[in-house]
Amino acid sequence: MIPSDRLQQIKERLEYVEARMSAGEGDIAALGREYADLKPVVAQIATWERLSADIAEAEALLADPEMKALAEEELPALRARLPEVERAVQLALLPRDAADARPAVLEIRPGTGGEEAALFAADLARMYQRHAEEKGWRWEVIEEQMSDLGGLRELVARIEGEGVFARLKFESGVHRVQRVPETESGGRIHTSAATVAVLPEAQEVDIRIDPGDIRIDTMRSSGAGGQHVNTTDSAVRITHLPTGIVVTSSEKSQHRNREIAMQVLRARLFDLQRSAADAERSADRKAQVGSGDRSERIRTYNFPQGRLTDHRIGLTLYRLEQVMQGDLDEIIDALISEHQAAQLAEMQA
Repeated sequence: MIPSDRLQQIKERLEYVEARMSAGEGDIAALGREYADLKPVVAQIATWERLSADIAEAEALLADPEMKALAEEELPALRARLPEVERAVQLALLPRDAADARPAVLEIRPGTGGEEAALFAADLARMYQRHAEEKGWRWEVIEEQMSDLGGLRELVARIEGEGVFARLKFESGVHRVQRVPETESGGRIHTSAATVAVLPEAQEVDIRIDPGDIRIDTMRSSGAGGQHVNTTDSAVRITHLPTGIVVTSSEKSQHRNREIAMQVLRARLFDLQRSAADAERSADRKAQVGSGDRSERIRTYNFPQGRLTDHRIGLTLYRLEQVMQGDLDEIIDALISEHQAAQLAEMQA
């Protein structure tokens, strides 16, 4: 049952926001964001109210001998729609992650498995880049270090577009691969891993960094295996002294590198802040997909069987080749649905 007083409050809030925007009062940008959040919720409420009114009207007609047959014909279809419409309203009412609409910072690093782990990390990077391209998102490499064999030692990329963080935030964790490495002559299956972190981009208003808390070093940029060394000390490394977080950027412009490194540092500190708040809130609840721990093994990619398994929700797909080409929607949709179901269960408990 949906509480009517809460629905009324939401409708009244939308009217208030619309009135302030029309009058040009307050923070127009903030009001615009709130309006964009409230408008679809109110639309879902209106659909539910219309359907409820239609059901009530049809039920009233049952008492009219002349209209009873028509009402009996309409009621089953109307009532059948009600659970679906009620669920849509409940989903619209779920608390939103304020960071969902933000760009994301994607970090990929090899874990256990040596060179094979680095090669798998490179495969994951291509998978996410292809997915971003399919979605029409902007992909910008901030830092990339390759191994001599074409593997990935580290990737930091910024992804911008509609709903980027909302769609990718459940990708954080340890991704495990089972396959026969190209360097393996005996045909034995090896297991290795790579770690993925997806962070919401932070603004200066989110995280204020005291200049005294950072150390900035400049160094020479280098490409894969130490090649393509620049003649100027353009690369920048920023160390956040209180946390020990180290960020590097190796573009050609030292000024741009400082901007990029500070941007990534803010994202990491913002993520630490959000993780601490989530841990506090989740102490007595389980409305989340996985623990959010970066060390948690979330997914296995089994190449000999063409199988992908997401261990958090027990999802197994036998279409690994398409997934590695960037077709991630089925997995992401399932993760989001599971998260929403957990939220609904918690609200109704």
